[in-house]
Amino acid sequence: MKTYQVGIVGATGMVGQRFISLLENHPWFKVTTLAASSRSAGKTYEEAVGARWAMTTPIPEEIKKMVVLDATADAEKVASSVDFIFCAVDMKKDEIRALEERYAKLECPVMSNNSAHRFTPDVPMIIPEINPGHMEVVAAQKQRLGTKRGFISVKSNCSLQSYVPAMHPLKEFGITKTLVCTYQAISGAGKTFATWPEMVDNVIPYIGGEEEKSEKEPMKIWGDVVNGEIVPVSTPSITAQCLRVPVSDGHMAAVFMSFEKKPTIEEIKEKWAAYAGLPQELELPSAPKQFLHYFEEDNMPQTKLQRDLEGGMAVSIGRLRPDTQYDYKFVCLSHNTKRGAAGGAILMAELYAAKGYFDR
Repeated sequence: MKTYQVGIVGATGMVGQRFISLLENHPWFKVTTLAASSRSAGKTYEEAVGARWAMTTPIPEEIKKMVVLDATADAEKVASSVDFIFCAVDMKKDEIRALEERYAKLECPVMSNNSAHRFTPDVPMIIPEINPGHMEVVAAQKQRLGTKRGFISVKSNCSLQSYVPAMHPLKEFGITKTLVCTYQAISGAGKTFATWPEMVDNVIPYIGGEEEKSEKEPMKIWGDVVNGEIVPVSTPSITAQCLRVPVSDGHMAAVFMSFEKKPTIEEIKEKWAAYAGLPQELELPSAPKQFLHYFEEDNMPQTKLQRDLEGGMAVSIGRLRPDTQYDYKFVCLSHNTKRGAAGGAILMAELYAAKGYFDR
């Protein structure tokens, strides 16, 4: 595989930092350009991020002295210097939509961590192991934008990256309804305990927009491609409640499900153990070898123990058992800034690279 030059737009934020951390020594992608807000523009990355660097590993040496560009004012310069960008900016949604389309129209593919384009009908929202076929709508999107190379693809919200993968292999049994409660880490809000001391010894039972995303986004992920657009499905019904909990990284979900054709517990475990997607088939660099891991112990998975499983890219599941109101219940866990954010976007980009979408 050739080496692609990559830009990170929104490089100083929590997800931007995670992109930088994960892309260090990546076999295909080399970070050559960084962009952020006008406040950071003109500074070296080390100066721009300062004490806000929140990763456990240090800033890579080759990144420290890189001068940060203005994500908006320098868009042409960014777009012309890279093969594609990762975008994780903190702006209003209409501003993000305009910025990402601007980069696409500058013939620069956009791998977006933002939510602004998740429901644009011709923008794929990819979980690589689940719906890689949605990449085909890129052709229609390019036609709409009037581009040859430029397009936008988004990853889904971090809140559903644990339970949608667990549900997906079971769809053949006809999932009718799902109730999910998510317990979400503070890094999902771009925070650490140092910057958000109010979260220590605390739970906040509200995260703006998360419940709507958790219920609605899976419908597009499982949707059908019709005439160059993704048409969301209407079933199964999902109801969600999302809580912020005092955990640094890792989103856990408690899931309850009912089926048209109720499987046995053994059948469910077999489906989880056997499930693999295109990233595993192609052996993409960031793909976990085993996508879904089931733990038999009653007290597993645990956030501190399993969130970094397979580099934080695997999904952990446990406590599958019958329920009194639904057919079954279980818990699942994913790393929210790796699988759920930057890592998921990198894996998505690897899929596009493997299929030649970034080639000139």
